[in-house]
Amino acid sequence: MSDFEYQTVLSHCEAGVRTITLNRPESLNAMNRVLIHEVALAFDDANRDPATRVIVLTGAGRAFCAGDDRKAHVHPADETEARDLVEAIQRVTRAMVFGEKPVIGAINGWAVGGGFEWALNCDLSVWGRDARAFFPEVSLNLFVTGAVTAILPALVGLAQAREMLYFGRRYEASELYELGIAWQVVEAEALLETSQRAARELAATPEKSLRAMKRVLNRCALGDIEQALALETEAVVTAFLDPETSRRLLDF
Repeated sequence: MSDFEYQTVLSHCEAGVRTITLNRPESLNAMNRVLIHEVALAFDDANRDPATRVIVLTGAGRAFCAGDDRKAHVHPADETEARDLVEAIQRVTRAMVFGEKPVIGAINGWAVGGGFEWALNCDLSVWGRDARAFFPEVSLNLFVTGAVTAILPALVGLAQAREMLYFGRRYEASELYELGIAWQVVEAEALLETSQRAARELAATPEKSLRAMKRVLNRCALGDIEQALALETEAVVTAFLDPETSRRLLDF
């Protein structure tokens, strides 16, 4: 077994499976700067750890991740701060998508905004039957990141991706399964065990071929992720600098 210690994340490895748990349950695992930084760090550590073969990502308590922590939100004052925040969020995506080790999401409760992005960054995701997800960004005068503009259309098609991003509608786990986002939908009490069982199965496969399969699939099937991240960065920075965004965030 191998473990790393963080303030807002739990990380535990057993039998080749590292489970990374977002651990701010009192805030529905909402994203503040410490959590964003530590999730990226936890994935970097997991990808470097020779004992880790597969990663499971989940959330403690009643939610996977409720998006931006409105109570802790510090709106970027200028372009430098805005760009720094986006790059911190995208560091998580890079660690998940470009990291060598497969990631299985165990998605419980709400996955909102950035939390939904992290769910999409997983190679496979198991959703609890009571899980829900949506993108509120357009209604907040914001923009998605996490390579969503490449990953989401690859999963659901361009027309459906437009619906999900333009309107910000809320989707149940069963709908996400039908759309091809959820790999499996299970009862909430079976969520973590189902995800870890699948991870153990993957951990038993040849390591080099599994890593190569992830790398080639992501490079070929998801389009130009680097371009998506670059374009998303500029769109998010522009949105953050618009005074209308601050007003809508306060009202959300």
